[in-house]
Amino acid sequence: MPHIVIQATPNVHIPHEESLVKALNTAIWNSGEINHKSDIKTRVMPMDTFLVGTDDDEQRFGYIYIELKLMVGRSEDTKNALATQLLAATEDALAKEQSGRVQIQLCVEVTEISQNYHKKIMADG
Repeated sequence: MPHIVIQATPNVHIPHEESLVKALNTAIWNSGEINHKSDIKTRVMPMDTFLVGTDDDEQRFGYIYIELKLMVGRSEDTKNALATQLLAATEDALAKEQSGRVQIQLCVEVTEISQNYHKKIMADG
């Protein structure tokens, strides 16, 4: 744990998804809240259809939505700090890569995973 899920509208330019994923994982790791680097699991989920508002037919608006899923038990201050760190890491990774034709909203939501979450490590061999 944690899981990070990234969704971006297709009008937002992410030139190197791997670099963004690494930047977010590094931000979470550097927070000191995670015990093992291998606990951080991040993925980019494609988004084909979207609309911002009701009249953005020209798609002048876009967004990146990041969900940080954590096990229960962290304080609101900690969750807010992690969200802020992910927001800053996203902006740092992508700000120079945007054309300026699309107004981008960056969103981070922190959610808690049920205590009924189970995982198992399958070893090689």
